[in-house]
Amino acid sequence: MFSALLSGFALGGSLIIAIGAQNAFVIRQGVINQYVFWVCAFCSLSDAILIWAGVFGLAAVLERMPMLLPIMRYGGAAFLLWYGINALRRALRTEAMAEANVQAQSLGAALSLCAAFTWLNPHVYLDTVVLVGSIANARADGEQVPFALGASLASLAWFFALGYLAKALRKVLSQPSVWKWIDFVIAGIMFYLAMKIGLGG
Repeated sequence: MFSALLSGFALGGSLIIAIGAQNAFVIRQGVINQYVFWVCAFCSLSDAILIWAGVFGLAAVLERMPMLLPIMRYGGAAFLLWYGINALRRALRTEAMAEANVQAQSLGAALSLCAAFTWLNPHVYLDTVVLVGSIANARADGEQVPFALGASLASLAWFFALGYLAKALRKVLSQPSVWKWIDFVIAGIMFYLAMKIGLGG
């Protein structure tokens, strides 16, 4: 059982560490120090729901409804493109960081963005529902639950470490010159992911 938990933790960690839209958003919330706990908790909970859904058969449902993934793919690509354009606009403005701090968004708005980054990304379903779910179900009977628990704990540890590390480093990262480059990087990530998802990569 313990080895299954460790295996799930290792797989979950290896899948989530790649810098993507979700991680970039968590870093940004940490740097501007807005709703860090709630954003990290939402990302962790969303991943856990998808992981457990994969273990308990959602992958089979997705296979029977192939029209869902194209809808999520194009919707997700459009959303990432829109967010990337906004990040690029912020990067090109002189007072981008000051504006970000003054124009604080509501908790609902932050979680709505977080939900879009998570639930509109078809790669999230492929990683959590299909990949983690299929590997968990290929293990010996009785190991599915600890495996899924390990993958969920990896997500929890990663998001909270990422968000609070960004918050701890905010004095350095929020300097105008540094923040400008953060927004450039975020824009680049969003444009790349939008193109990759839109083309079905």
